Amino acid sequence: MHSNIYNEGHFAKTADWGESKNWFFENLKVHFRVTGCKSDPPIVLIHGFGASCDHWRYNAEIFAAEGFRIYGIDLIGFGKSEQNLLCRTNNLDNQFWADQLASFLDEIVDIKRNGKAILIGNSLGALTAITILSQRPELIKTVIAAPLPEPVFINPIKPLFPNWIKKIKRFLIKLFFNLFPLKPLINLISNTKLITFALQSAYFKSISDDNSLKRIVTVPAKRPYAAKALRSMCIGMSNRKSSAKGPSIIANIQDLPNRPPILLIWGKEDKLIPIFLAKKLIKLHPWLKLTVINNAGHCLHDELPNHFNQIVLKWLKNLKTSKQPI
Repeated sequence: MHSNIYNEGHFAKTADWGESKNWFFENLKVHFRVTGCKSDPPIVLIHGFGASCDHWRYNAEIFAAEGFRIYGIDLIGFGKSEQNLLCRTNNLDNQFWADQLASFLDEIVDIKRNGKAILIGNSLGALTAITILSQRPELIKTVIAAPLPEPVFINPIKPLFPNWIKKIKRFLIKLFFNLFPLKPLINLISNTKLITFALQSAYFKSISDDNSLKRIVTVPAKRPYAAKALRSMCIGMSNRKSSAKGPSIIANIQDLPNRPPILLIWGKEDKLIPIFLAKKLIKLHPWLKLTVINNAGHCLHDELPNHFNQIVLKWLKNLKTSKQPI
């Protein structure tokens, strides 16, 4: 217990930005950070898998200094947000997180008062951002996906399996993850050098000496209900309906009458979602815009923040001077 308190305190000194606050979504505690002037246009930062709003440590204050009100949200199951779901939701997936984000935009960001939000998401956060965009486009000014996961959306796949096979598949997935020893695995990774190996796959440069980054991931993983939350994510993401997957989401956005612009930012050295998939994606959907950052991996906003921040600010400046004012 004492070591966890120490870790969180030390971690706060290295990754804090803005003001830390809590809010409730469906009786589940949600942690978020906020910085910048209340009257400035809102940007919401949405972290990737295993991370939290603290992962925007090199971006949030820079954007705030450039005239934006910055919110960073911890999705349910991550960071300091609720992990003990108490059967209030059986599964965690991008549809659930999109609902969480929509309520956050309505209640905390207050779109009606402050104008449409700019969403910037890393990986899973980007998937959550396009999910809400496809369903609540009136809330969104633009989405910056850095990068966008689920390469399956490049060529839409229509499932041809009968319902009884789908039900068996869902049952087997649920059974597998309920039996799989996730807690010992999480403990092993978060308490050994395996965490460095796991994180390195998302970065191009070495992160072996980045203790702040390791704490961003390991502190939430050491919370009592981390394994329970991860199990809900594994089951939820594996058993999603086709409407919650990339092909349907992209198709829905493409057909929007007043489609908000989407910018994709990709690390050229991304080992998790290789750059060739991004190029295939924009070839299939030329209305998407792509910018590539050299010498960057999957977490490019954290690895090369100066370059990333400049690209984002240039995109937002161009939007401001276009026919679609922020």
